[in-house]
Amino acid sequence: MGEEGSLLIIIITLVISFVIGITLNHFWPLFFNNYGTTLHVIPKGTFGWPLLGETLSFLKPHPSNSIGTFLQQHCSRYGKVFKSHLFFSPTVVSCDQDLNYFILQNEDKLFQCSYPKPIHGILGKVSLLVAVGDTHKRLRNVSLSLISTIKSKPEFINDVETLALQILQSWKDKDQVRYWEEARKFSFNVIVKQVLGLTPDNPQSALILQDFLAFMRGLISLPLYIPGTPYARAVQARSRISSTIKAIIEERRRKHVVDGDSKNNDFLEILLCVDTLSEEEKVSFVLDSLLGGYETTSLLMAMVVFFIGQSQTAFDQLKEEHDNIRSTKEKELLNWEDYQKMDFTQKVINEALRYGNVVKFVHRKALKDVKFKDYVIPAGWKVLPVFSAVHLDPSVHPNALHFNPWRWESDEQISKKLTPFGGGSRCCPGFELAKVEVAFFLHHLVQKYRWEVEEGEQPIAYPYVEFKNGLTIRLHQNST
Repeated sequence: MGEEGSLLIIIITLVISFVIGITLNHFWPLFFNNYGTTLHVIPKGTFGWPLLGETLSFLKPHPSNSIGTFLQQHCSRYGKVFKSHLFFSPTVVSCDQDLNYFILQNEDKLFQCSYPKPIHGILGKVSLLVAVGDTHKRLRNVSLSLISTIKSKPEFINDVETLALQILQSWKDKDQVRYWEEARKFSFNVIVKQVLGLTPDNPQSALILQDFLAFMRGLISLPLYIPGTPYARAVQARSRISSTIKAIIEERRRKHVVDGDSKNNDFLEILLCVDTLSEEEKVSFVLDSLLGGYETTSLLMAMVVFFIGQSQTAFDQLKEEHDNIRSTKEKELLNWEDYQKMDFTQKVINEALRYGNVVKFVHRKALKDVKFKDYVIPAGWKVLPVFSAVHLDPSVHPNALHFNPWRWESDEQISKKLTPFGGGSRCCPGFELAKVEVAFFLHHLVQKYRWEVEEGEQPIAYPYVEFKNGLTIRLHQNST
């Protein structure tokens, strides 16, 4: 046998060994189903194909107000808690209300945030979204303090309402709009004003928005760092956004030196006075704030308009509530007391969060062997609490596949039944600010317009949520 034949045999042997190695590594955890006890077992399920497992099926797009074929089939076959192999890791998937709550309440004790490594490459290693342990606690405490300070300032709600009125004024001669695009414009204008003190017509705002769109597309793309791919463009966009933020910070500091006390009243001004954060953490903090305030808020705004546009009864009660609030005022802007009166508005927002599912699931991993009811979750396994499965579970929410804001007349166990922003120590710190933005925009929208949603429109989970056609709505001005 010649050298070429010997080389071919070596190559074939290496390939076979590689395939056998991947296969054994993939299925090895299945041999430990009893896990040393007759009382607790790893949940039933299947690992799917070597390497990829069942990831592609799990991520298959479906309407966000459904749990999708994958979860339907697996819950029917294995129950609400099952094992799988997702994101290159043996995984326990939970569609169970009690287990999800247990996971969220035991952050850093039994479970820990564990997003795929490529996400870290885009968000950065000190991002609040991926940080764990003491680093996360320190960043979160700063975040809560900053948000509390912003909420206490009347400028925040005044800016929110002023920007909402500007968007609605731009619709004056239109009979239809792509609402999701408008919602994104509004939420971006609000967040850059609150965080960086930039107005919509500031050139830096347009620069950040352009890079931010590339950043968002890469966040949910195939993680291949090859020039020209969405992932590579996202990493580059983050670098440019960071440079822009650093330039704004340096300019702000120069003004402090020249002018003394600053006249700025924004998030960045407060952040610059925080001594417990490094320069890198401050830049990452601003980026996290832009991300949370832009994408999540605009999607929630779109969900509310989508569902209200299909419920005349809900629209009428919503309009009545805001007409009553406006009747007590002249032309002055809304205030916190007005927001407290928006009771039905809060129910509408809660129901849109439940039925629309802005966030489908989060990534966790077990820090040790965790026993829960009859199950054991092995140390090191990925754990995915699926919020949408609980939100759409008819045993938790009667008539779960119907939009019904009145179901929230009772707040009983709401923290277990509704987890759109996560829970426990990783609950989104800015969720209340997002609700204020939605409520204030709705206040003027329902008084000025009625609308119809374009036929065939649907929010689709990829698992990130997008509206299939951009949520085009036909506008009809209210006569009164």
